[in-house]
Order: sequence, then structure tokens, then C-alpha cells
Amino acid sequence: MASLPPQPHADPSAPHMVVCGDDGLVHRLAAELSGVYGERVTVVLPPARDGRPRPAAAAGRAAALLGRVTGAVGRASGVNGTAGATTPGAPVRIVEAAEPDDEALAEAGVDRAAALALVYDDDETNIHAALRARRVNPRLRLVIRLYNRRLGQYLEELLDQAARVGTGDPEGTPAEATTTVLSDADTAAPALVAVAVSGHSKVIEAGGLFLRALERPPLRPGESAAPGTRTLALLPAPGSDAGPLMLPGTEEERSATGRGRIVLETVRSSPPPQPPTRLTSRGLPLGSFFSRRLRWALVCLAGAVCGLAVASWLVSDEDPPHAAYLSLLDLFAINDPAVGEPLGRQVLQLLSGLTGLLLLPLLVAAALEGLGTFRSASALRRPPRGLSSHVVLLGLGKIGTRVLARLRELDIPVVCVERDPQARGVALARSLRVPTVIGDVTEEGVLEAAKIGQSRTLMALTSSDVTNLEAVLYARSVKPDVRAVMRLYEDRFAKAVYRTLRDSHTQAWTRSRSVSYLVAPAFAMAMMGRQIQGAVPVERKVILIAVLEVGAHSALRGRTAAEAVEPGSWRVLALAPDPTDPHPAPLWDPPPGRVLRPEDRVVLAATRQGLADLLGRGPRPRAGVR
Repeated sequence: MASLPPQPHADPSAPHMVVCGDDGLVHRLAAELSGVYGERVTVVLPPARDGRPRPAAAAGRAAALLGRVTGAVGRASGVNGTAGATTPGAPVRIVEAAEPDDEALAEAGVDRAAALALVYDDDETNIHAALRARRVNPRLRLVIRLYNRRLGQYLEELLDQAARVGTGDPEGTPAEATTTVLSDADTAAPALVAVAVSGHSKVIEAGGLFLRALERPPLRPGESAAPGTRTLALLPAPGSDAGPLMLPGTEEERSATGRGRIVLETVRSSPPPQPPTRLTSRGLPLGSFFSRRLRWALVCLAGAVCGLAVASWLVSDEDPPHAAYLSLLDLFAINDPAVGEPLGRQVLQLLSGLTGLLLLPLLVAAALEGLGTFRSASALRRPPRGLSSHVVLLGLGKIGTRVLARLRELDIPVVCVERDPQARGVALARSLRVPTVIGDVTEEGVLEAAKIGQSRTLMALTSSDVTNLEAVLYARSVKPDVRAVMRLYEDRFAKAVYRTLRDSHTQAWTRSRSVSYLVAPAFAMAMMGRQIQGAVPVERKVILIAVLEVGAHSALRGRTAAEAVEPGSWRVLALAPDPTDPHPAPLWDPPPGRVLRPEDRVVLAATRQGLADLLGRGPRPRAGVR
């Protein structure tokens, strides 16, 4: 076995962070904690699948993300040991274990850790490990990745109760012993939808405010920004390889020419929609049961029956209810023949019988159409004729399912494409009555069936980078100006694809997004004991929206609203209301002379590095960190 770099000799009693997982999120999260916040991190990874020691190139993806030379030895290879890499102030330790059992958690030092993140792709594995970890360390801060949101709420309550019992304080929970359940799909879906839908770029609820991020064109000479908006970033000029300028200062914003902007504005909150009825929730309004022609036939027939009842009342001496009753008996041919009765009565009986003959086929047709409507409700819809300006969504896995739900909440027309008819999002598409094409997007005719030529946006969210790229390239050959959003993991590959498509199709939007890149800041902030309210992606970077108490941060106390800004790092946006106030009223764009008091809560925008500096937990800034 090749020699490994020596493990840094850190104080074993010093608190550290433990991250356990089996996919890209574990590496992103480790890089976030170590590179931005300077935390000591222990990463628990599964061993190589063939049982051999994990090679240095595959030890692997974490080493590339952390920018270090990392090696690892695990129990799977028969050697009880760990190896790691060091950088000043941010040691990283890697442990290999097939699963997060008691032995693996003990080797990772969970008993003395400050926080533990369980980000395995399997919910059951995360739950089992969380229960073990809470028993070992009741004061541990837990961050759990779960797809099932309802189960996550129950699990938070259970583990917090276990923390109270374990610490011997049943009445209160220690501040550090908190449980946070996050879903990468729920966290990433709004950001993915943001870049796919014009006019719905990003909506974040923070401190009672609803904030939306929009992309605006460059300002003309002498033109000022719209009132009530805040500039979050200046986009690079066309043809420039420079990255965006995050949270620019006033002078930088005024001097920027020919650069687009990402701005933040408030939107009015609307009351929640009324819950739909059981019938309409399945996409079956009453009008869809019967065709328009059949409905008109039934109306005409009902009018004829009413006319016969009125005529029967006029020609006979019966009262109106009894006359209507006789007309119905004649209609259904169950009345006695009108032998020996007046001529008018006999004529009405014959007309009622003829009307009854017309009623029978109409009732049969109505029954068949109603049955067909119910049968089609359980089948996937096909894209209707004339559909245009819709979103084509490729992939209905975890991420695609959440994105589909988000698009339908915004009432945006969608056509889904999925290869597996048993995928978890197919059932949702069926219940929402969303047109869905079952087929491989790499096969000819599948994207045409989704009407890619008439669409406005393509969202390629399958788990294969190559498939997503192929779909976008083919869509561009059919419609060069289609808006494209790709789910790509590898940063270098994503950056190369983005720049190439941007330069080749200057009039079309192209965005590449990594789910783990988008959600890692939220998981890291939860591990630090802070909750961020949302994230605004700016190309390959992220701006965080957070709510902080002024009294806990010396950089905010005593400053005015105009002074509470650090260009390139953070900026105060609004004053959040007191959570105990029964009628909270957030203050967007506070007066410049308003002095921030210790009891104030502020909504601020910050880069990841800027927020780490503001919290006093981050290392000195390094190039490429923000």
C-alpha cells in the first residue's frame, strides 16, 4: 500500500464536525465546512466497491474539492486507521466504513463532535445513524438529509425529546442539541426553477418579507437603479472570462457599464390558495365528464320534457305537480295508454314516448363518456395540440419531482419526459394531469413528442451529465433560442459547457446547476447552528439570505442602516419584525440614519465567505472561495 500523508495531531477533545455520506453532497459539505468556516472535519465514506483500498484518485472526489492531497485507509481493507490532509487551521480526516454503525461513529469521534451531518441517499440509513448518534452524544447538533418531509417533522421532535432526556433536562433543550431535517430536493428545486422561468426568478421568505431575485439589463449612462431594489451582483460583460462581482459597493455599481445585474426586490404576499376539492384536485372538473355536444343535447332534452309537462298541465284539469308526474310516466313508457281520453292528452302521450326514445341513447352516451373520463384519469396525458411556451422537464427523480410540483404551484405549463414509467415523479404527474412522455430522451422522436420546438425552456435534470448535455444540444439544433437549464455535477465540465453554449448562442439563456453545490451552504449553516432563509445562485456562485440578531454580532451593533454594509461580503437589506409581535411588519429599505439596536433582527444578503466572517467563524478570505 502506498504511503499516506501523516494525520494531523489535533486535540482529540476539541470539538469538530462529522459528515457521513455516499454521494457528491458529502464532499461539497466537507469542502464548505473546512474551506469557508475553518472547521475540523471528519468525513465518513463507504469503501471501494471491489474491496480493494480506495486509490488516491478516487479517495477521491473530496480531495479535488478541498484542493488537497488526501488518502484514506478503512476497515474494509483490513487496516484500522485513518489518514487525512492538512491545511493551516482546517484539518480534514477521512474514515472509510461500509455503513454508519456504532463502530464507524466511534472511530469518527461522534461522542466529542459538535455537529453531525448524515447525508446518505437512503432515508433509512440516515434515520438509523441519527438514533445511534443521539444515544452516544445527547448534546450533538444533528443535520439529517431526508426526502420524506412529514417523516422529517416527526423525527425532529423525537430526536429533540431524546436530547432533553439524555442531558437530564426534560423541560428544556440545550441550545447546541438541535435537530434539523433538510431535503436537498426541496432546497434545490426553487433555485432550479428560478433560472428556468422568466418573471419568477427567485422568491424567498425571510423575516416576514417575500423577496424575488431578477436579472436586469445593464444601466444606461445616467440611469439609476429602480427604487426599492438592491443589487446583489454584477454579471460579467459579454465575452469576458471574469466571474460576477458579488454585492458591489455604490461606486462599483455606478461605474459598471455594459454589465447585467442580479437585483433583489420585494413582492406582495398573497393569501394561500383555497384547498381544492377532491374532484378538482385530481384534475377532473365537472365540465370534463361530458363533451360539449352531449351537454347541449341533454339541455335540449330537458327543455323538451319541461315543455311537455307545461303542455300537459294546460290541456288537462290536473294540478301542475300531478301533470308533471303524468308526463314523466309517459316519458318512461310506464303509464296506461290514454284510450278514451281527449285528443290533446293522447297527442302529448305520443310525444312523451318519442322523447323517451331519444333519452335512452343520450343516457348511454353520458355513461360511456363518464366512464372514459375516469379511466383516462389514471393514464398519463399526452401533450395537447397547440401547446406552446411551456417547460420541458427531463427526469422525474427526486429533484425532478420537486421541480414539477414547484412549477405547477406557479401555474406554469409543463411537459415531462421520463424513461422509467415507475419513477417516483410519474405518479405526481398523473395526479396533476401533467402531460408526460415515457421514453429515453436520447432516442429520436422523444423530444419532438414533448413539443420541444414550441417550448420556451428545457430543464435537463436526469442523473446523467452526458444525457443532459445531449438533450440540450439537440434542443438547440431544433430551437436555437430555447432557455436551457442543466443539472451537472463536475465543476470544470459544467463551466466549459456553460461558456461554450453561452458564446455559441448569445441570444439564449444557458445555466448549469449542481444540486450538491446549491444545497451544501444550507446544510453547513445548519451544522453551524444557524439557519439561512434561502440562496440566490449567480452563475456558479451563491448569495445567502439570512436573518440575524444584531446583539450577537459586533459588526452590526451601533451601525446605521447605511453603514451596515461590507462591499463584496454582506449587506443589510431590511429589519425583521419581532417574532413575538402578533402583527409583524418588516421594514424593507430602512432609513439610512436608523441605528441598529441589539434587540433588532436584520435580513441581510451575504456571500458564503462574508457570512462566515460576520459570524466570526471563517478563516481569512482566499481566492476562489466566494
